[in-house]
Amino acid sequence: MSGRYLPGQVISYPYLWSWQHERGETEGRVIAVRGARDGLTHLALLAITTQPPTSDRVGLEVSAIECRRAGLTDLKRCWIVVDEYNYDIAKRSWYIESGGKPLGRFSKAFMMKIAGAFIEARSEGRRVSRLD
Repeated sequence: MSGRYLPGQVISYPYLWSWQHERGETEGRVIAVRGARDGLTHLALLAITTQPPTSDRVGLEVSAIECRRAGLTDLKRCWIVVDEYNYDIAKRSWYIESGGKPLGRFSKAFMMKIAGAFIEARSEGRRVSRLD
């Protein structure tokens, strides 16, 4: 990928769950939420999973139309986990393939819902830095 992301783009990425990180694992589909203050694209990468969140997790179910927009047509049902995320920098990433294309993109309305849930859950959430 070019390192330039639009809000709501869905990319392939080896997401690493915090429990995997704690066990020393290094490999784990994600949505990129970007922010850039230093000219770089900082990414908070949220996992997209086919498993509903357990009672101790926070996730949003993705509607069928949003799945189609995001290029997730192979999934019957999926959720975005918002209480945990991987952190990476696009240009410096070991995991983002240069020249790769996004699978698709969620709508602005759905992204606003995701962003709100992410901000609310972030204070108690888990972050896994992938800058190693």
